Amino acid sequence: MTETLNTGFRDQIKRVVAGSTAPTFITEDNVYQEGNPNALSILDEMVDHLTLPGSGLDGMENLEALLEKAKSGKSCLLLVEHYSNLDLSIVSTLARREGGKGKEISDAIIAIAGMKLNEDNPVVAAFAGAYSRIIICPSRSLLDLDPEKDKEEIKRGNAINRAAMKAIIRNKYKGKLILVFPSGTRYRPWEPDSKKGVRDIDSYVRSFDYMCFVALNGKILHVQQTDMMNDVITKDVVRVTVSPVVSCEEFRNKVIEPLSENDDKKQEVANEIMKVLEKMHNDAETARAKLIN
Repeated sequence: MTETLNTGFRDQIKRVVAGSTAPTFITEDNVYQEGNPNALSILDEMVDHLTLPGSGLDGMENLEALLEKAKSGKSCLLLVEHYSNLDLSIVSTLARREGGKGKEISDAIIAIAGMKLNEDNPVVAAFAGAYSRIIICPSRSLLDLDPEKDKEEIKRGNAINRAAMKAIIRNKYKGKLILVFPSGTRYRPWEPDSKKGVRDIDSYVRSFDYMCFVALNGKILHVQQTDMMNDVITKDVVRVTVSPVVSCEEFRNKVIEPLSENDDKKQEVANEIMKVLEKMHNDAETARAKLIN
């Protein structure tokens, strides 16, 4: 029998909603949201239930090196593949499972999250509230709006994004790791473009000092074409792979130097990021297959 988030975690849903402090309407005054430790423990419970023996994190030393950069006052990014709404949970839980500085690393993460997680479903908002986040209005959401009919919504979205930028600036030099999904959305197999990097990611690379790429292999939550709470759950061996620390400036310069004036530099940077993640994912999948066998 196929199980979904709704059917497989009824008890956890009740508990996380009962203790939720996550706002379900975003304004410029609440774009920064501190993580809820009670919800975090419930999500850990869910990830622990779904991840099979053999699951773990490769490249802990790279995460620790990035954390040290952040603690020294440098601005640091985590660029993560995006397959489901449990991706942040997977990174956080498996980092803490590794021991060492895993808990410190998990505590240092602030995720960039779209408004949809808070506003579409109060249950999703309650789960998302487990982690410290800065909420944005994705640029593609604004582009979909009608300039005349949706003036107020566009005004709100722009105000939210200005406030989010200020929140990023306030936190990026405080020993934090700003986590961003370069695709801007979960990969949906029926929409190949959902795995394409968004141009906006170039702005992050341009304004940060160092970054690590993070590949995710194995799936415990499968996106469906319905409500997020109807996503299908399965048990799997899940591996998180973290790249060595990379200089954002050096990476970006290497991408844009050979380009012409007519090339879309922002999109080319986004494309290169996705190529790096794709290679990491494929390499890790080969290793994971051997581990499973």
